Amino acid sequence: MRSTRQGSVVAAGVVPPGGDNVTMQQLMETMRALQEAVAASRVEVAASQADNEELRRTNEELRRDLQQASEHAVDERAPPIPLREHPMSLSQAIMDTALPTTSLGPKVTLTGV
Repeated sequence: MRSTRQGSVVAAGVVPPGGDNVTMQQLMETMRALQEAVAASRVEVAASQADNEELRRTNEELRRDLQQASEHAVDERAPPIPLREHPMSLSQAIMDTALPTTSLGPKVTLTGV
């Protein structure tokens, strides 16, 4: 590329076949190809912007739903278990354990003595 040539096509490194001997037709074809590439890029940018907008709306809806769900979850929680006035010697897990109904317990015979 010669330094005396100026212009965006040559300066950008887009040199049509034929090197420095560029005809007006080759230059016009190169310009047309660049214009088509720019137009395609604009279409891609517009599609990307539309996709980004759709994602932003979806994100906002999800955030709103999550916030509403967390507000409802706070309302639906079970009330806290009140503290006992007199602590028990056995843990709550032991006290809450159900006794089997098949157990009769120890047999004691009273003799009257």
